[in-house]
Amino acid sequence: MAESWVNSAERIGVDLHLELSGPGSRRAVLTQALREAVRDGRLAAGTRLPPYRSLAADLGLARNTVADAYAELVAEGWLAARQGSGTRVAERVRPRADRVPARAPGRRRAPVHRLEQGQPDAGSFPRTAWLASARRALTAAPDDAFGPGDPQGRIELRRALADYLARARGVRADPERIVVCSGFAHALRLLFGGAGGSGGAGAVLRGPLAVEAYGLPFHRSLLAAAGVTTRPLPIDGHGALTTGLTGMRGVRAALLTPAHQFPTGGPLHRERRSAAVDWARASGGLVLEDDYDGEFRYDRQPVGALQGLDPERVAYLGSVSKSLTPALRLGWMVLPAHLVAPVLAVKGEREAWASVLDQLTLADFLESGGYDRHVRRMRQQYRRRRDQLLSALAEHAPHVTVSGVAAGLHAVLRLPPGTEASTLKAAAWLGIAVDGLAPYRHPDAPAEPAADGLVVGYATPSTAAYAAALDALCRALPPATA
Repeated sequence: MAESWVNSAERIGVDLHLELSGPGSRRAVLTQALREAVRDGRLAAGTRLPPYRSLAADLGLARNTVADAYAELVAEGWLAARQGSGTRVAERVRPRADRVPARAPGRRRAPVHRLEQGQPDAGSFPRTAWLASARRALTAAPDDAFGPGDPQGRIELRRALADYLARARGVRADPERIVVCSGFAHALRLLFGGAGGSGGAGAVLRGPLAVEAYGLPFHRSLLAAAGVTTRPLPIDGHGALTTGLTGMRGVRAALLTPAHQFPTGGPLHRERRSAAVDWARASGGLVLEDDYDGEFRYDRQPVGALQGLDPERVAYLGSVSKSLTPALRLGWMVLPAHLVAPVLAVKGEREAWASVLDQLTLADFLESGGYDRHVRRMRQQYRRRRDQLLSALAEHAPHVTVSGVAAGLHAVLRLPPGTEASTLKAAAWLGIAVDGLAPYRHPDAPAEPAADGLVVGYATPSTAAYAAALDALCRALPPATA
């Protein structure tokens, strides 16, 4: 007998893939196929099997053949049959041990306390409100929404984003200048990677690219893979020293985090904001504005977007990875008019990354006020967590200074010189997942002594787990005499 696909979904909601081959009678072959499916775990305990009449019809077998096979497996304990509930895989049956994946050799256990930066509290995702928006969006969606996606993004979302970004972030946005993508990293790939993903003739922008002396290593690696050289701008408590852009020969683009320097914290000083825009105008260059957590400012009004100073010389890049969840792969670029067509040429004729249904849901979430309500609620929650962190440090480690706490989802703890590596080891021993500051420093940054520190994400743990995480963190910090 040949391999068969059994589709009984219309009757019981179950599809079965059975390999009906080998020697023996049809009953013996079917019995062995079912036995192997249970043994290998393809039929999990409790799975309801098709009625023997339905299975017989699907396989082209006599009813008695299937009924006898079921009876034999029930007698052996593989299946269980009860009046009114049909035939199911017996609860006590488990997959064969050699088919269960084992933990990879040497694989470390998952940490107990998660304090990584860049991750919002997953348990606070607004499931009910998001579901309501999804229902409304699906109900109102036109038929063309279920065809090939527009690479620029659904007009419903671009309009909603234009209104929201203008109102909340001071972005001068027009729906025709917005291109939807699947996140900030995807935006960089579209701008620098070209159609082939590794630079070359298809790239919209080419290096070298000015970046801040401290930034996300993943972004530097992504750019390096696209053949883009990055040159670091020094930073201090007022952000990047953008006056240095005029001395960077060959640099035509700069990547900045003006609202909240990543990861050290602090907004870009107004004079340096103006200097960046003046450089772009004079050189014909472009500033890429990474507004990664612009909504979360705690001590005063949010710092407006740099893009508002000159929409033709600043490309504004954002996403929902911090405000909602990184699991929702949606981001956007508000581009100068002359860059829209080249970026769309790189994306191609159809949307290949961002789900159209998610775009429609986010559009409704923005327009209904659900996004604003969620951001306000999380801003209050994250501010309380920041205050808890500062209180715990003041009590248990007053010698550790903290920066970057006026905004965002993380803080930088400045450690005594030479203690970063040992502190990370102590944290790992206590089951804490946390980052050191050193990996964020550009390898070609100026040679002044690098600061030791930890980048602590206070948004990541659940509310119930946060107090224990702070207690463990304080125990991992070096003493004042170190």
